Parts: sequence; structure tokens; C-alpha cells
Amino acid sequence: MRTQPPSVLTDQQLVAQVLGGDTAAFGQLVQRTQGLVTQLVFKMIRHPADRPDLAQEVYLKVFKNLAGFKFQAKFSTWVGQVTYNTCLHYLEKKQLVLLDPTEPAPAAAVEDGRRAPPPLVAGPETDPETALFDQDLTDILSAAIEQLPPLYRTLIALYHQQELSYEEIAQITSLPDGTVKNYLFRARKQLKQHLLARYQRTDL
Repeated sequence: MRTQPPSVLTDQQLVAQVLGGDTAAFGQLVQRTQGLVTQLVFKMIRHPADRPDLAQEVYLKVFKNLAGFKFQAKFSTWVGQVTYNTCLHYLEKKQLVLLDPTEPAPAAAVEDGRRAPPPLVAGPETDPETALFDQDLTDILSAAIEQLPPLYRTLIALYHQQELSYEEIAQITSLPDGTVKNYLFRARKQLKQHLLARYQRTDL
């Protein structure tokens, strides 16, 4: 019987192979989740020197606890949860905050009526001048996002860049769905206020 290449195997099949002694299959699981892990670590942790060690710690924990994962959620969601908790522990140990404690408690969820995460900037255009303008906007937006609290940066990355659902983000962060929606609303509001304060409307 012909063996299927790792790229076409499901996460569950790859996990079974790892647990059966095929440690090479773990590399495929890393490839499938490293984008999510990188996003979380980079948005939650400001100190660049600590990021590689934290990412390594995440995958060590994933490997160590793989046998206990029962696929009650997507594998990537579980890895995201391990990453989030690892970064949270780091912040607590360094006495750093994920969100300013002066932030008011979330009120009722703000429903935006969308199911698919909307892009924060327009997609690429074929016109070089337009593409350059879009890149400038992307750079401006990225710089503004970095001014947000770590939790807001993280939620924006998960929703707009990783395109995760509210439910998946809630599972990763252990926050209620309504709180995720509310914090995302606040993050966008702060982002807009920062951009309007930093740049003239005609510059954007």
C-alpha cells in the first residue's frame, strides 16, 4: 500500500504518526501552525530576543502533551491556546500587562453583522502607483497597530490576519465570545483614533 505524503494527511493522522514514534511527522505539524504561533508571539511579546525561545517552548509543550490532545477542538486552535498561555505566563513573570488595568470592563457584545473577517486595508492592485499607495497605508496601519495594548494587537492579528472566527479566538484566549467582539470593537476604535490624531485625513 502506497504511503501518503505528509502534506495530504490530516492533523489527526499526523498526530497518530508522531505518537507512534514518527517524530518527523511533528515537523509537518509545526509547519501548519507556525504562522499562528509567530503571530501570537510577535503581537504579545515586545522583546525580540525572547520570541524564539518562547516559540520553542510552545512546541516543546505541544510535543510533551500531544498524547492528551483529544481533538475536541481543531489542532491549530489548541496550539494557539498553548501559545497564548505560554506568552501570558511570560508577561506575568515579567510583571507586564496584556491590557491596561484602567480599561473598563467589557459591556454587552458589539455585533458587527459580519461572518468573514474584513481586510483592514484594500487588496493589491495591478496599477503600480496604486500598489505603492496601498503599501504605504499598510505600513502606516502596521505602525499604528503596534501602539495598541498587546491584547488588542493579538485579537486584531487573529481576526484580520489569521482569519479566525470569534469562537476560535475565544477558545485560544479563554475569553467569552462577547468579550472578544467587544475588545475587537475597542481595538478598531483606538486604531482609528490613533490614525486620525497622527495623520491628517487627506494624508490617508
